[in-house]
Amino acid sequence: MTEPGIVVANAPISYGAFELTVGIDPAVPAADALLDHIVDAGYTGIDLGPIGFLGEGDLLRSRLQSRGLGLAGGYLELPFSDHDALTEQIPELDALLDVFDAAPDTHPAPKPTLADAGSAIRRANPGKAATDRSFGFDDAAWGRFAVGLQRTVDHCRGRGYEPTLHPEAGTHIEAAWEIDQALERTDIGFCLETGHQLVGGGDALPTIEKWGARINHVHLKDASRNVIAEIIADHGSVEEIWRRRAFPPLGGGDVPVDDVVDGLVRLGYTGWLVVEQDIMPGSSDPAQAHAHQVANRELLRAHGL
Repeated sequence: MTEPGIVVANAPISYGAFELTVGIDPAVPAADALLDHIVDAGYTGIDLGPIGFLGEGDLLRSRLQSRGLGLAGGYLELPFSDHDALTEQIPELDALLDVFDAAPDTHPAPKPTLADAGSAIRRANPGKAATDRSFGFDDAAWGRFAVGLQRTVDHCRGRGYEPTLHPEAGTHIEAAWEIDQALERTDIGFCLETGHQLVGGGDALPTIEKWGARINHVHLKDASRNVIAEIIADHGSVEEIWRRRAFPPLGGGDVPVDDVVDGLVRLGYTGWLVVEQDIMPGSSDPAQAHAHQVANRELLRAHGL
């Protein structure tokens, strides 16, 4: 089977559908309407969003097959450093992988996109660990984290899926030094997450240079450095990142999107590239959200993707 190259997907969060809103906010768009928008904008795949939002089993398969969409992956936060809590949540991981099993077969296959579960302190202090390591794990906690994460990686592989580690604001894998620790201590692949890296004080370009061989998934988003700095200065919680719209359309923020895409092409990266523009429902009308995703897709076409 030939390699697929870079395959471009979108995500429900680009329309306001994610873990903080689905089943809570009535402004979240219906799954079928969202899928139709993504097809119309020219994407080849979609990220799962919260389990059940796009359906499960035959419903998910039929929704994706009828639109020619592949499933790019699914996001899950787990408490890797707390082994008892992790054991209790392995069924959630299996539920995610069961959804993957029911989806149409695609190449590349969907990626279990794993993030640390974070803590109340980290969620209340996004971005702080970049300059104050006291917000991060000590060496003993890193040891527990590595054991728990590797256990989870092995579980995914046992189910036939290769996982990826997603850095996320408000968790213990946010700052560049935390990404380094996680990748040095385990053999998991890395999800290049350009927006959340900027929240954590990092930069995607040095990450490509340092960890390019480990990148097996990409979440491409732009981010506003000024908005993030204001949130940190105001002691805002991680939810403010979405409420204040820290993630604009591609090219509208401070992530060097063109350079990132060119860097991935030079690297020879193959696999899913998921465009994300995290918004809260109602922060833009569906037509505007759709227009942004069309523009995001066009920007990538200019790079031959």
